[in-house]
Amino acid sequence: MTAHDPVPPRQPVSTPEELLTVPQVMARLQLGRSAVYDLLRTSQLASITLGRARRIPAHALTDFIRTRLDQEAA
Repeated sequence: MTAHDPVPPRQPVSTPEELLTVPQVMARLQLGRSAVYDLLRTSQLASITLGRARRIPAHALTDFIRTRLDQEAA
């Protein structure tokens, strides 16, 4: 890469469409608020904190479901 080559654009790690709120996760898993927060607290479900808001990346929810399915199949 030379000084004249343009810098390739960075790919975002996650777009706003891929970040779910706790109520969205509650609806998708058909679980209550306390159950979802228990999953977050025990690190079974990954999340990020933006200010005071918790957001769950969509891929984290998919990974959680896949892991649970694998555990059930074992």
